[in-house]
Amino acid sequence: MTKQAFTTSTALAVMHSFLLVGILAVLLTGCASTRTTSPYSGQSAEARDSSRAESLNQEAAGIIEKDPAGAERLLREALAADLYHGAAHNNLGTLLLRQGKLYDAAAEFEWARKLLPGHPDPRHNLALTFELAGRYDDALATYAAALDVYPEHLPTIQAMVRLQVRASKTNERTATMLDAVAMRGETREWREWARMQRAKHPGQGR
Repeated sequence: MTKQAFTTSTALAVMHSFLLVGILAVLLTGCASTRTTSPYSGQSAEARDSSRAESLNQEAAGIIEKDPAGAERLLREALAADLYHGAAHNNLGTLLLRQGKLYDAAAEFEWARKLLPGHPDPRHNLALTFELAGRYDDALATYAAALDVYPEHLPTIQAMVRLQVRASKTNERTATMLDAVAMRGETREWREWARMQRAKHPGQGR
């Protein structure tokens, strides 16, 4: 995982304890398609300073765990320098997601998704935001979109199959994804969970 763009798979367990899912689901309605309250205004090509934005984004990525407030300040400076820096949008969205600001986080991930068309992380993060808001169908569709971009993206495979099982929305892909997690899950806990679930969802075999 690079410093420029990273996923937030662990955020789900941390945030479920305090998010008001019903209210947030209402706030998020339609955020993926329109952002009438975007904090950003247009920026001409001449006004963009991509090098400065990249430098600030890298600096923010280096302190994002130990100093999230400082990282947020740097990321907003990066976006002031170059509104179209996709990784800075993604990283800022991650910080906002951790703060429980789902609507704002989703807006940042939407920017990043459009600016990083070949990268799965913004799609993964947007899907996680939908999942936290209780919008499971939207979350599953967006996880699937991340896998369309990068079929072997393990954090997304784990997140998608976990939600399929939790929401009782298993399908023909479930067994294959469980096999992948059972073989190469990020932790032993993930691998053991997948093996247990595989026995409950035999599917089509390997």
